[in-house]
Amino acid sequence: MTEGGRVRFGDTSIDYKVRRSSRRRKTVQITVDGGGVQVVAPTTTPVNELRAIVRKRAGWILSHASDRMLETAPKRFVSGETLPYLGRNVRMVVEDADVRKAEVRFDHWRFRVAAPQGLSGDERYESIRRAVVRWYRSRAQERLEEVVERWTPRLGHGDRIRVLVRDQRQRWGSCAPDGTLRFNWRAMMVKPALMEYVVVHELAHLTHRDHSPEFWTLIASVMPDAQRRRQHLRESGKSLPL
Repeated sequence: MTEGGRVRFGDTSIDYKVRRSSRRRKTVQITVDGGGVQVVAPTTTPVNELRAIVRKRAGWILSHASDRMLETAPKRFVSGETLPYLGRNVRMVVEDADVRKAEVRFDHWRFRVAAPQGLSGDERYESIRRAVVRWYRSRAQERLEEVVERWTPRLGHGDRIRVLVRDQRQRWGSCAPDGTLRFNWRAMMVKPALMEYVVVHELAHLTHRDHSPEFWTLIASVMPDAQRRRQHLRESGKSLPL
């Protein structure tokens, strides 16, 4: 007997198939392969219990699933939706206001968005989306400069390093030949510990331009749990909404 289900993890939907087995007595097994997310369960396990088990294992599933198995729900930028900030889902409150372009304010762990009156449809959506991205980029510039400054001496560098924030959809950061560090503004969406890993990774490239064993040894010397953070960063990156 085969069933289906879906759970939400942040802004990602995970579809899974359930196969009941009379030979399985207690344990529930989850596998991820070319056929998607498969759950094998005893015939008597309630549907709600299976959903809770899949939700509990969602982080593991994301780390093993291909992009085509996952569906990130598109944002409509309306009240009640959430956006990730520093690893937390923050609710949005969107209100019409007498403004020329949408504005975003962060207040008591709420995104408060003032949208221009009279805008609707695609125009309203784009106005709010641009404002949200501007807000993230502004925060990213400030926060990443602070993190870079704090970690620079630990990586053996003393000079002030130029930091730029860019829309690098396919990468978290890069290190230019002149020593300029460029970071994806989406780094503000993940947990601070993961953002710090991104910074340390790029700072290490000032010493080792490649991903040689020496490069990874340098990172591990200042951040012993770097590999764990790297894996969590991969998992988080799969479910970002923007």
